[in-house]
Amino acid sequence: MERITCRTCDTCVLVEKYSPQHTSVQWTTGAVAACAEFAGADSARVRTCVALRDSIDAAVAGGRLGIGTRDGDVP
Repeated sequence: MERITCRTCDTCVLVEKYSPQHTSVQWTTGAVAACAEFAGADSARVRTCVALRDSIDAAVAGGRLGIGTRDGDVP
């Protein structure tokens, strides 16, 4: 998993991409508390943070996050 920081709120999460469509995000309690889209919401009901998704897409486009396989291979 790679650390990705949201370009909007500086929240840092761990991310893996197994395909262009599949993204796995590991949130910490602190990251959920710092995220503007999750603030004050029941995080189990919020499906995604659009700003973080955009930051992840930018990391992929910029080559900072690769798309790999579940066995850890990243091209």
